[in-house]
Amino acid sequence: MLLKLAGSSCSGKTTLAYSVGERLGRLAVHDFDEVGVPEGADRQWRNRMTEVWLRRALEYQARGVDLLLTGQSPLGEILASPSAPLLDGIAICLIDVSDEARRRRLTKRDADRWDAAAVDAFLGWAAWHRKHAQDPRYRPDAIIDGSWPRMAWHRWTSWPADDRRWCTHLLDTSDQTVAASVAQVEQWVTEQRDALRTDSLPLSRGWPDRTTAPADHDS
Repeated sequence: MLLKLAGSSCSGKTTLAYSVGERLGRLAVHDFDEVGVPEGADRQWRNRMTEVWLRRALEYQARGVDLLLTGQSPLGEILASPSAPLLDGIAICLIDVSDEARRRRLTKRDADRWDAAAVDAFLGWAAWHRKHAQDPRYRPDAIIDGSWPRMAWHRWTSWPADDRRWCTHLLDTSDQTVAASVAQVEQWVTEQRDALRTDSLPLSRGWPDRTTAPADHDS
């Protein structure tokens, strides 16, 4: 299955993912950008690379291994990718921090790289992620407009917010230690694997054609 840690920059996704990968078996860990980000990378590039990573997840799946992938692609982009329905299961966790914490981390990590406008853009993208996680009807144009033509947005754009398939787990790491956050991500991965095994994962194989009743979100 694909386990995705999503979110804007400097939320701690990569640190958490690799720490969890050291604790759990049958789990491959990769960062979306590890293959390199070309100059001028745009939305279509992210869409195409999301599909590349989903195909990689299918390769792992065939060997009985799950993929824990970090990156900025939100739930809507994952579900619209051509190969998404072929996965045995999909689960998304939004790793988030407060705006103040993100500003501090951006300044500490890349002090001379981002100007005020760039930092504000990261904060705006984080705010969009939070609302997208709650409701598929919130500003879908932010990811659909100008996207890769092969993306199948129709799979989810008619869903209401209470469709149980629209399920992004939220983890705010602002005021807790790395160790505590790692433990929570580890628990989340374990719970998603258990849900797949017991046929209770909302985004298990067949999800595009499934009619689901509303359910309480854990986000």
